[in-house]
Amino acid sequence: MTDARTEPVLGYEAARDELTEVVRQLEQGGATLEESLSLWERGEQLAQICQTWLDGAKARLDAALSAQGPRQDA
Repeated sequence: MTDARTEPVLGYEAARDELTEVVRQLEQGGATLEESLSLWERGEQLAQICQTWLDGAKARLDAALSAQGPRQDA
């Protein structure tokens, strides 16, 4: 899977870990305004990648559960 720039899309764990690092850098402070904006934009991209993975996982789980049919709880 690739994005509009033809870079490989990160896996969920890699995107989450990079997002954690971006947040840490922003919270640490000391960056210029331009660096902070760049970090923020990257964080938004990473958050979207994570959300896409989570949405896909939920859709797969929902599909698997509906393929099983109604639950027969005792």
